[in-house]
Amino acid sequence: MRRLHVRVYDKHLTKRITNAVIGSREVVGQRSETVRRANLSAIARELHVHGALSRSELVLRTGLTRSAIRGLIGEFVATDLASEERSVSQGIPGRPSPLVQPKGPRAVVLALDIAVDSLGLAVVGFGGEILERQRVDRPREHLLFDQILDDLTELALPALERIPVESSLLAVSVAVVGVVRRSDGQVRQAPNLDWREVPLASSLARRLGVAVAIGVANEADLGALAEHRRGAAIGVDDVVYMSGEVGVGAGIIVGGRPLDGNDGYAGEAGHMPVNPAGKPCRCGSSGCWETEIGERALLVRAGRDAASGRAGVDAVLAAAGRNAPAELQALDEVGEWLGIGLAGLVNIFNPRMVVLGGLFGRMHPFVVRRVEGMLDRRALAAPREHVEVVPAALGSDAPLLGAAELGFEPLLADPAAWFERQSAAQPATA
Repeated sequence: MRRLHVRVYDKHLTKRITNAVIGSREVVGQRSETVRRANLSAIARELHVHGALSRSELVLRTGLTRSAIRGLIGEFVATDLASEERSVSQGIPGRPSPLVQPKGPRAVVLALDIAVDSLGLAVVGFGGEILERQRVDRPREHLLFDQILDDLTELALPALERIPVESSLLAVSVAVVGVVRRSDGQVRQAPNLDWREVPLASSLARRLGVAVAIGVANEADLGALAEHRRGAAIGVDDVVYMSGEVGVGAGIIVGGRPLDGNDGYAGEAGHMPVNPAGKPCRCGSSGCWETEIGERALLVRAGRDAASGRAGVDAVLAAAGRNAPAELQALDEVGEWLGIGLAGLVNIFNPRMVVLGGLFGRMHPFVVRRVEGMLDRRALAAPREHVEVVPAALGSDAPLLGAAELGFEPLLADPAAWFERQSAAQPATA
């Protein structure tokens, strides 16, 4: 019996097709339209993640033929999602391959980020082009849902008005420091905002009045997505991203894919119990990892006001930079607990890289030796062998930029559907 082979980029589709055996009891066939859509998706992802690429590079990256690339790129150009330009000759024989350039402003996402003491906003175009970005501080004591929703609306509405009419708004995506049900954007619990069962997506939809999907996800999950796609973990398929400010969370990438869990709640590592004799946590439990490595733990250990927030942390880090003993000791203790918890995550997930974001990224120069030492002592030798601990490349904006990436997913998964909507929206010609 011979196998049926079809050139297609999507690896899961490829597996289904190539495993189909002619003459067997059940053959999984694929229509040419299915293959076309998968190949358009492959090209869209390459252009979105890597930016301008020549046709030759797209051939190498996707495995498609030159003629297939030429025809499919025509669909991107026809809807103004990309342009083709002459490449500069590199001094080698032959005609230079045309350069395919994503046109960011054509399709955009409005990304929002809700932290305990700040709100972030970004308008991001196809290809990752950041068209607008801002962050505003807000009082930590103003945590009521309606107060934050008011502030978020005041930030978002003017940004929506600034999006050009020729741009296609794909989605509004929100990162939030809480446990989120992805299916409807319900924040089940956000201990450091004191929220429980908050309908964030539906409430924001009413405020903004937009006719696009509003997605909501945990900020650590989105930070992991951003660092994996555009930050410190580019090209690394197994990643633990640790997010730390007031609270602590983790985003996990396994085999290049986000680990969401059964209901989308995976990654709440900050509430992993690590100390049976530990302090009460705002989640209602005690001895959570967050109580040993979060912002409050660092400030208390350094003898600072636990309510001094980012300003207090800045002071601790500045003093540590001057080799102040109390601050260095506080950071060392936090680093020890950080290493203890990471050892468990390394044993469970066997990551190639641990990315420290937020507070942990800022602490990295002061704690990395202690963290690495604890991993050597407490992690199993095999999964510890190749793991690298690095600071986040995107800093505190990783969750915000991850929210934008979440909003692009429907376009990247099926650009053909977007092409069809754009064509349907065009006025009929006489």
